[in-house]
Order: sequence, then C-alpha cells, then structure tokens
Amino acid sequence: MNETLMLTVLTIITAATPLVYAALGELVVERAGVLNLGVEGMMLGGAVCSFAVAHYSGSATLGIVAGLLAGMLLALIFAFLTLSLQSSQVATGLALTIFGIGISALIGQSLVGIAFAGLPALHIPWLSDLPIVGRLLFSHDVLVYGSFLMVALVAWFLNRTRAGLVLRAVGDSHHAAHALGIRVVRVRYLATLFGGACAGLGGAYLSLVYTPMWSENMSAGRGWIALALVVFSVWQPGRLLLGAYLFGGISILQLHGQALGINVPSQLMSMLPYLTTILVLVLISRDRGRIRRNAPASIGQAFHPTT
Repeated sequence: MNETLMLTVLTIITAATPLVYAALGELVVERAGVLNLGVEGMMLGGAVCSFAVAHYSGSATLGIVAGLLAGMLLALIFAFLTLSLQSSQVATGLALTIFGIGISALIGQSLVGIAFAGLPALHIPWLSDLPIVGRLLFSHDVLVYGSFLMVALVAWFLNRTRAGLVLRAVGDSHHAAHALGIRVVRVRYLATLFGGACAGLGGAYLSLVYTPMWSENMSAGRGWIALALVVFSVWQPGRLLLGAYLFGGISILQLHGQALGINVPSQLMSMLPYLTTILVLVLISRDRGRIRRNAPASIGQAFHPTT
C-alpha cells in the first residue's frame, strides 16, 4: 500500500476515536430518554484533567482514569440538576458546555504549550508483524482498541440483555416503565454517568494522543459533532462507528489538502466537518418517519415518580 495512503488511514483512525467515545456515550444517554447537550464541556473537562494528571504523575494510565472520572463528575452535576431538581435538560446541557470551557481554561492555564509523550502502541504478537494489515489494524494504542470494544459491548448490551431492554423502555416511555416497577431515575443516572465517562475518555484521547499537549478549547466543536453523529446513526452503535470514521476522515482533509498543495483557503478546509454536519442533519431530517421510528420517544422529557 502506498505510504501516503497508509498514513491517511492511520490519521483517520486517530481523528475518529474521540468522536466514537463521545458519541457512543451520548447514544446511551439518549436511549435512556435524557438529552445532554454538555458533551463538549465534558470532553474539555476530561481532556484537561487527563493531561494534568498524566503530566504531573508521568503515568498515562492515571491520566486516562482522571479523564474518565472528570467526565463522570460533570455528568453527575448534570444528572443532579436535571433528574433530581427537574431543571431543563437543554438549558442545563448548554450551561454545562460553558462551564466545561471555563473550568478547563482555568485548570489548564499553566499547562498550555507543554507536550506529552503520548500513549504507546500495543504490540500484538504475530498480528502486529503482518505486512500492511498489521500496521493498519494492530499497531494502535489501548484507547483505539477500546473504542471498537466499547461499540461492540454497547450494541450487545442494548440489543441482547435485559438491562439494555430496561434502558430502552425507560427512554421510550418512562411512565410505562415506572408502572412496571422500573426505577426510572436510577436508570437515567447510570446512563448519564456512562455518557460522561465516555466523553471524558474522548477528551483524554485528544490531549494524550491526538494532539499530545494542552491548548485551550482543544475539542474544537467535536462535542457538537458527536451529538450530530447520534442522530446520523439513528441511535444504532454500528452505524455510529461508521459515521465517526466518515467525520474523522473529513476533519483531516484540511491537513492533507494543505500538504498536497491544494489551493483552497485553510479556513474553508477547517469548516468542512461543521458544514458536513449541517448538511447531513438537513438530509436526515427530510426522512422524519425514520427518525421518529428510531428516536427514544421520551427523550428530553422530565420525569418525576409522583407524576
């Protein structure tokens, strides 16, 4: 395989991985009937905490754990406000994004410009040594492999387990689920925390691998793209993986376009992922019946056990 093509594919995998984590977490949250628009803020919180812990401790593993916990902490704040205090999910999610941007800038102000060694690639005996395939599929870090495993586990959980059926029931009709004795609020708390953990992992990947350094607002709108990916996937994990790699490929076009000398303003190339997101959402919205059939019916609706 041509070396340039090989590098392009490897870059796409790197660019898509944080989107896979963030979008997959949001998919589970929305399947439980909760709309969390704070993915961008949780990614930034995970990114800065992950980088700070990894930098000061010298341990990438501790950094990954810190990113995960930071995402969960922000998700817990969101869950408490929306599920326990019944605040608006939309307004709270937007506030969480603003909070995440501000708190990450505050925590990371002394870390700007500091580089990190990144995560080492895992060598898989025999498989990593295969020509072409070994480099493409078996020469990645633990978070890339983890993203594939996570997609498979979520698909299995949602479609093959009783707990997944309960979660989908809560998202489709929280009143019916409550009448069956399901603890709706607890299910939604757990789903929201899972979504926060995944967003935190996505942020950790950004600061430890994708651009192994900290810079303010480094997620650059990926949280919003993750939200769009959930709609693009019609709430199906397998389709979400495909969409993440599609958007990941588009996001690196600007890098390869400039390297190939394509005479297009860099600002326009940088806009491509967001323009594509808008275009895809417009096209998908034309098929309202398909979205209505697959979208959780109770998404964004507040629930209180006494209602």
